[in-house]
Parts: sequence; structure tokens; C-alpha cells
Amino acid sequence: MEGAQDGELVEERRHLGGSGFVTRTPNNTRLWPTIDGPPGLSEEESLTYARRFFKFGFCLLPWLWALNCFYFWPVLRSSSAFPHIRRYVVGSAIGVMVFTVLLSSWALTFAIGGERLFGPVWGNLVMYNVADRFGLTGWN
Repeated sequence: MEGAQDGELVEERRHLGGSGFVTRTPNNTRLWPTIDGPPGLSEEESLTYARRFFKFGFCLLPWLWALNCFYFWPVLRSSSAFPHIRRYVVGSAIGVMVFTVLLSSWALTFAIGGERLFGPVWGNLVMYNVADRFGLTGWN
């Protein structure tokens, strides 16, 4: 292992006979790329999954970004371990935050603003009166 200075991570890569690579910290604790720990994926498989989750998140599936952040939490938490995987996990974290802000602002605009904000157009924007408009309720 290389010498550690002021608690910075020291990376020692060892192949563990089928269970993948491991990163060690100065206090000799192991860091795994996934939350599964030792029985989890190898670093190469983890990179493949992280890349797929990140790319498919752009297909309007932001829950994959959230899943990527959860599954690769050890990579997101440690700033210098697994740099190839980290770029996809950090990108997923940014993506899920941006999506959450956009969805929340859109929902709050309609929930708080409503008819006061949109005026008479509000009746055409809301979906709760579609059945009444087309006469599908039968109790008019």
C-alpha cells in the first residue's frame, strides 16, 4: 500500500478470486463499489451497470438515476474511490436532483397557482373534469 497522508484514501487494488476488486482506506477497511459488499459485483460489472443506469435515465426514466445512486452509495460517498464508476453515479445524482426540482416546481405551480394564476384557461388545463366535458359520467 502507498503511504497515506492526513486521512486521504489509499487505493490498493487486489483481485479477490471472482468477487472483484476492492479499495482499502488508510484504516484498512474495505470499500466495495456496491451496497452488496463482498458478494456484490466486480468493478468491471459495476462500471457496466452504472453506465447503463445513467444512460437509460435520459430516456425519461429518472428513477434509474435514483436507483444508481442508491446501489452505488459507497462510490457516491467516497470521493476518490472508483473514479470510473463515480462519474456516472455523480451524474445520476445530479440528474435525479434536477428532475426532482423540475417536477416539484411544476406540481407546485399547478397546486398553488391554480385558477388565480392561469385564469379562464385553467378549465382546459386540468384533467379532473374530462369525464364531465365528454358526458361520460351519466349523472348530469
